[in-house]
Amino acid sequence: MRIWHRYLGFFLAGIMAVYSISGIILIFRDTDFLKREKTVEKKLAPNLTAEAVGKEIKIKELKAESISGDTLKFKQGMYNKATGQVTYTVKSMPFIIEKLNKLHKANSKSPLFFLNIFFGVSLLFFVLSSFWMFMPKTTIFKKGLYFTLAGIIFTFIILFL
Repeated sequence: MRIWHRYLGFFLAGIMAVYSISGIILIFRDTDFLKREKTVEKKLAPNLTAEAVGKEIKIKELKAESISGDTLKFKQGMYNKATGQVTYTVKSMPFIIEKLNKLHKANSKSPLFFLNIFFGVSLLFFVLSSFWMFMPKTTIFKKGLYFTLAGIIFTFIILFL
């Protein structure tokens, strides 16, 4: 058990580093931390409503701030109803960070699905195999059980706050 634990641990060290760094960055996705602003210009169908423009350019809950003539202005930019021309700004993470964040957002249709399943099963193996590192009657094992229980309780307290 110790040998499997050791070599799987070495193998997964890189994956765990990537997951931890991208996970920490993902916590700040509701802020502008590391985001860059980019201006986008597109041609849409003319005479769209604000809601339809929002769907086309993938901005949720887009609301018109003002309409003057053929120009519909919204927080991120403007849309010309006559020509269908839309200009708006979006904020996004750098390319590498976007790719890393996809690790956390993968679903069963993504090729990353297999990596996530492997990683999850490996972490579960680490949890279970760590209890074979010490003899059950030793003080260190008993303290380990207390720390395990404390970790579970702490997680549930934070989860339900």
